Amino acid sequence: MASVYTIRLQAENFVVRRVPNGEDALAAALEFKPDLILLDVMMPKVSGFDVLDIIRNTPETANIKVIMLTALSQEADRERASSLGVDDYLVKSQVVIADVVDKIKQHLNVA
Repeated sequence: MASVYTIRLQAENFVVRRVPNGEDALAAALEFKPDLILLDVMMPKVSGFDVLDIIRNTPETANIKVIMLTALSQEADRERASSLGVDDYLVKSQVVIADVVDKIKQHLNVA
């Protein structure tokens, strides 16, 4: 699915940097300072929740928009993400790629 999202976002003229795990996500956030991170919860090495927590508590990355796109649909997971400062929380089974693109554009104030 990550490949599909990458292709679609590039087609929408977004610059996309895809990484395979949470550890690399943290490094990329510091190095590239993206406008927005589309973050899964279940990732190798460092979970999305931990990545979000570290991003929010690191001055250089604290203001990056973060949308979690995950299979986890439990209210407790949504609340945990909210308490850690997520900007949006989307459940994979409840959205299509166009919905995700629209949310990204909304958070970046892009038409």
